[in-house]
Parts: sequence; structure tokens; C-alpha cells
Amino acid sequence: MNKLNHKLHLLPLLCALLSSVLLLTSCASSSTDQEPVTKQSYYFDTIVQLTIYDMHDMSHDNADAAINGAFKLCSSYEQLLSKTVEGSDIWNINHAKGSPVTVDPETIEVVEKGIEYSDLTNGRFDMTIGKAEDLWDFHSDDPKVPAKAALAEAVQHVDYHTIQVDANHNTITLSDPETEIDLGGIAKGYIADKVCEYLRQQRVTSAIISLGGNIETIGGKPGEEQRSAIGSLFDHRSEEEQDAARKAAQTNFRIGIETPFSDRKEVSGVVDITDGTMVTSGVYERYFTVDGKDYHHILDVNTGYPIDNDVLGVTIQGAAGHSVDCDALSTTCLILGSSEGSKLIESLKGYEAAFILRDGSMVTTSGMKVAPAK
Repeated sequence: MNKLNHKLHLLPLLCALLSSVLLLTSCASSSTDQEPVTKQSYYFDTIVQLTIYDMHDMSHDNADAAINGAFKLCSSYEQLLSKTVEGSDIWNINHAKGSPVTVDPETIEVVEKGIEYSDLTNGRFDMTIGKAEDLWDFHSDDPKVPAKAALAEAVQHVDYHTIQVDANHNTITLSDPETEIDLGGIAKGYIADKVCEYLRQQRVTSAIISLGGNIETIGGKPGEEQRSAIGSLFDHRSEEEQDAARKAAQTNFRIGIETPFSDRKEVSGVVDITDGTMVTSGVYERYFTVDGKDYHHILDVNTGYPIDNDVLGVTIQGAAGHSVDCDALSTTCLILGSSEGSKLIESLKGYEAAFILRDGSMVTTSGMKVAPAK
């Protein structure tokens, strides 16, 4: 019997921001009539939800316009970085049969970031896993385990060293024509950072950005009287002074870490963040069951089969603007397991991690503060 489990990250609005991996456990309140503005769209096979709680000249129309601009940005990155969108930079590279491909400088930036994490993990994280991933269909109503021989052939073409980047001429070449790049383990974090940067340029001071398992916040939760007093017609302070007052009035957003395989109904712990990012990777996000055995989407670069260790899910916490790093690290630590993964995070400055193990327990790095779920 085959059972398909492909979560679409459908997110309840406003007070509970849910994804397959992270849950916002409290909502912002305000003494004004202006409610937070939330909108959803779909990019990179993921529901993207943006919520603006406060901004300069906060109004529904202004917040709506800012979100629409952010969605246009998401669309433009999908046209660059998606493996499946015909004509994207990554699609062109994968179909160039070893010829150089001229790409956008931002594509080079993301690919070089992926190479950085491949170097850091001695190739355990490898974005050239694409050919092996093609053999697994997590969207099918009748999923099947690929043939062992086919996987063995596919992993022969998994080697990030085949990626040749010429930043001076904005070209990327695959020295092995059969290699395929897939940026699924890093692109959403990059996009979250760019959306965060864009919304700040639109003078947004409090927001939550959700791309599936990638959560990034601007500021914190607005205070009870923040918008009614700050930036009103009677507030003659400078914009810098108003921003400082806004920040002083904010409290932390509370982000819940979902219990694996709970179908987004249970939370294993809660983390408070302001101007931060949290990214979770889990074996329960996308999987199917054949003959009683689960097969998930995080693959071992050496075998092409799903990785098998003591971890069900990993959450990485970092500062805002570093979602791309947290994205790569969450996938990396899920591949490494809790022991190696913890050592890696402890060796890096500015990042913390929580690992949910197969026995249901949670282990964290020394600076990760996870409150009990209530």
C-alpha cells in the first residue's frame, strides 16, 4: 500500500501563522482600528504568507501595496532560481549539456553560497543532487521507490565540484553535462532575506515573512498603543525617533516548533524572536509510505536514498538577514544528525539549533532557548 504525504503548508491567517515546521503562537494587538494585513501566494512549490503589522503611514492600502511588491520579487526570483521553470537560470544551466550559461549575478550569489556550505560539510550538503531527486516523485498519487540501479547511476553525477563559476563574466558551467543543480535547500532562505530587505525599504517596522519552513521577522510584535501614538499627526518627532519608539514598544514574536507528524496540530516548544529568522527542515515535510516504510525527500548524496539517522526535524535560529544561512544549515544538520549537527552549529557564531529526535525528545545547542509549549 502506498500512502502520499505532501504538505502544502496551508497557513491560518493572522493569529496563528502555521507552516509544516513552524507555528506563530500569538498575534499582534493594537489599540487602533487598523488590523494587520496578511496575503498569500504560491512560489517555489511553497505557500508564501506575508503579514505586515506596522509600517510608516500604516494603512491597508499601503501594506497591501508593499506585500504585492514583495510577491513580484518572489516571482522574479522563481524565474531565476527554480529548477522546474523553463528558461530560468537554473533550468538553462541544467539543460546546457556542459556549455557555459550567462546568468544573473544573484544566481551566482546563491550558487556560491551553496558551494560554501558544500565545502563546510565536505559535500554532505550538495545542490547537485538534482538528478537523484528526479527519480523520486512526492507529488504522485501512486508513488514508487526508484530502482536501485537508477539511483546508483544518478549519484555518479552528484558532485558540486563540477560547478564552475565565472563571476567576472557571469557564467556558470557544469563540467559534467549530466549533473543537475537544485537550489531547494537554500533558495527560499535567500528569497526570505530579499523580501525582508525590500519590506524594510518600504518602511515596514513589524512583519512576519513565511516561506514554508522559513520564517523571518521584521522587528517584533507591536505594543498595545504603538500605532495610535507613534507616527500620528500629533507626533512631531523625527522618523528616526519614531522608529526608536516603535522598537521600544515592541515585544517578541512567539514561534512554535511543530511536533513531527502531528499534521500541524501540536507544538513541541516555543521560541521568542525579534528581528530574527528561524528555519526548519524535517523528514515529515514531504514523504510517502510504501509497504509500511516511509521515504522522505532529504536524500543521501552517496546513495540517492533518504537519509536515515536519529533526527526527525531541525530548527535553526539566527539574526534577520541570515535566513539563507539558516536554510542551508537546517538541511545540513538534518543530514548530519544531532551529534555532528550540534558540533557544527556550536562552531559557528550567531546560530543556534533545536533537534527533534526519533524518540520524541528535543536536544538544543547551548544558546537555544525553547520554552515549553502551553
